[in-house]
Amino acid sequence: MASETILAEDRPVEVTAQAETSPGARKAPVDRRRVSHETSAMLLALAAGLPAVVIALILLWDRDYTSKTHWTVTVLLLGCWWGFAFSVRERVARPLQTVSNLLAALGEGDYSVRGRGARKEDALGAVMLEVNALGETLRKQRLDALEATTLLRKVMAELDVAVFTFDAAQRLALVNRAGERLLARPVEALLGMTAEELGLADCLSGEEMRTLEIDFPGGSGRWGMRRTTFREGGLPHQLLVLADLSHALREEERQAWQRLIRVLGHELNNSMTPIKSIAGSLESLLTREPPPADWKEDMRSGLGVIASRSDALSRFMSAYSRLARLPRPNLAPVNVETLIKRVVGLETRLEVNVSPGPDITINADPDQLEQLLINLIRNATDAARETNGAVWVGWRKTRAYLDIWVDDEGPGLQSTSNLFVPFFTTKPEGSGIGLVLSRQIAEAHGGTLTLDNRPGAHGCRALLRLPL
Repeated sequence: MASETILAEDRPVEVTAQAETSPGARKAPVDRRRVSHETSAMLLALAAGLPAVVIALILLWDRDYTSKTHWTVTVLLLGCWWGFAFSVRERVARPLQTVSNLLAALGEGDYSVRGRGARKEDALGAVMLEVNALGETLRKQRLDALEATTLLRKVMAELDVAVFTFDAAQRLALVNRAGERLLARPVEALLGMTAEELGLADCLSGEEMRTLEIDFPGGSGRWGMRRTTFREGGLPHQLLVLADLSHALREEERQAWQRLIRVLGHELNNSMTPIKSIAGSLESLLTREPPPADWKEDMRSGLGVIASRSDALSRFMSAYSRLARLPRPNLAPVNVETLIKRVVGLETRLEVNVSPGPDITINADPDQLEQLLINLIRNATDAARETNGAVWVGWRKTRAYLDIWVDDEGPGLQSTSNLFVPFFTTKPEGSGIGLVLSRQIAEAHGGTLTLDNRPGAHGCRALLRLPL
């Protein structure tokens, strides 16, 4: 073992050099026909001193000295010549061995080794500084990678969804705690098993995102499945995520029932309370002896209120039935301009202005789309009549979508939070399902329906966006 001390501006630090014997050093293939770098340096040093040594020996032996003096000075001169040449060899080779040792340590993942004491103005010091900078960079990158991996493992362990990774042979390479609970086995028993043995083979083929109904040892129900591909070590792997949808669906179902019961209870109470009150009044009227003189008019008025509230309740149930039984769209070619002009012609209370647009034919359900536009234009006309404003209808093509807009010069929207709440309405005779039904039609066609106040102008804009 040899050692190299590199003097620094702060303190000398000894760096061990074992490039020739270190097992971690990367050895280049040796070409036996070529002289090594160390031998070349030594030969050059010997060649540099050869002329001076030859001249000195000639002058020495040319003088009339004793034989003992001749041989003593000759040996001393040759020894010094050879010693200085060997020192030059060591001075050149040892720092390179040190750098080789540092690079070997970096290659083995040991980023704690440093060559200290290097000076910037020194060529060798500059090399050492660059090696140190490389080691520090690699150390930070490895630390960041370890921290990221640790965080990822902790996150995966705490996730409620089951996460699996499979290698190219469809053998399980990684699983989190939720996956262990789902398969009801410890991770040691699961790793290395095939997807077929785990009952997950169907999840690794077909659509990458879908809903499945599978029974696992640790649970059963409906599962939301996502699958993606990634590479590790140059080989393809598959990431599989299974999320239990049963709890979420049951919670959504419970909330939907609660909303429905609140709506139905509100409407039933609005109708049944006055009916009960008036029925009780009419019953007491009939039991009076003698009956009042105007009892017939009171009976007629009370029965009229009962009939009116019964009709309102009947309309409410009919509207709810329509909302709940919207059929799937029956797609057919529909010319947009023809459809809009036909719907505009149905509005007779106010002249609706039509802004010309491109000639476009789309695949849609003409009856449902007509009902949607009738609702939008009717709402716009109602708003415009409040302010004696106007209504415009137009369409345009935006990338892969068709936009149909309905503008009005009405008072605008006070709040957009309840626009699409079923049975919510601000109109005295409104049912509260027009916009809800319209949005359902738009979404059934793969589109969207939005209502917003017109920026910089009075009134509202209804925007229907349908895919082409």
